[in-house]
Amino acid sequence: MSNTRNSSQASASPGRWERVRDSYMWYSFKRDRTAQLCLAVFICMVIAAFASPLLAPTDPYDLAQIDIMASELPPFWIEGADERYSLGTDAQGRDLWSIVLYGTRVSLLIGFGAVILQALLGVTFGLMAGYLGGRVDTLLMRLADIQLSFSTLMVAIVVGALVKATMGSAFYSQYAVMMLILIIGLAEWPQYARTVRASVLAEKNKEYVDAARVMGLRSKRIMFRHVLPNTMSPIFVISTVQIANAIISEAALSFLGLGMPETHPSLGSLIKSGFDYIQSGSWWITLIPGAVLVVLVLSINLLGDWLRDVMNPRLYKG
Repeated sequence: MSNTRNSSQASASPGRWERVRDSYMWYSFKRDRTAQLCLAVFICMVIAAFASPLLAPTDPYDLAQIDIMASELPPFWIEGADERYSLGTDAQGRDLWSIVLYGTRVSLLIGFGAVILQALLGVTFGLMAGYLGGRVDTLLMRLADIQLSFSTLMVAIVVGALVKATMGSAFYSQYAVMMLILIIGLAEWPQYARTVRASVLAEKNKEYVDAARVMGLRSKRIMFRHVLPNTMSPIFVISTVQIANAIISEAALSFLGLGMPETHPSLGSLIKSGFDYIQSGSWWITLIPGAVLVVLVLSINLLGDWLRDVMNPRLYKG
């Protein structure tokens, strides 16, 4: 009898996939064509970027595969194109399709890496400020205010100048990806800290937190095991926005010469390298990477807008 009862209870309780399928998020996603299109575009771009060694016809990092005599060749739909280079070539003779794939991968790595660093710092500081309160809250929020007074560009200039002065330009170029992740991550963590702090202030006086305190659980366990899971919705929403912001910040820094070197291209450095050739007629060197950047950021932003609307309890109709 007990086995029959347990099996009936197990069959009655919905599985994880059934809960997802019956959720309001899945219902909203099925009805929102824009969100479906943006997710499909984003997934395709991520797969193409990280599969660039398989999809790209040439390796832009291999100097032996670069033909300087084939520089500034137009895309296939323009007269004078070379069938070997479907999207044309840049001023160094590199295949534009290949460097766009590799450049998108670099931009995505920097975007995701910077957001992970922002989240680690911001969520930790926001939890501590909201839950502990008092002097800890005052200190961390004043640090956030000071950080917000410095733009990402200013932080990049200061950190880049210090690294180049102490370690040399070759060191900065070699570790440019890590440096940009560090710069963008340190410049944007207060966005997470303030959002998480506001959510924690709304959660810490609820009954489940009081029950955890009565049970004698330590503050660290209460913050990370009980309070944090109930603040994940705004963290997910802000992460989508911050990924797009990080990619744009990397592109802006690279365009100003403070980001990726031209030998290891990102979308920003590709736009910068082709900017001087627009007036000479080689517009594709800048326009094609710029279009890829716009599509990538737009798809992430539209997904973020949909996620914000779905996770807003005031708009929930289920």
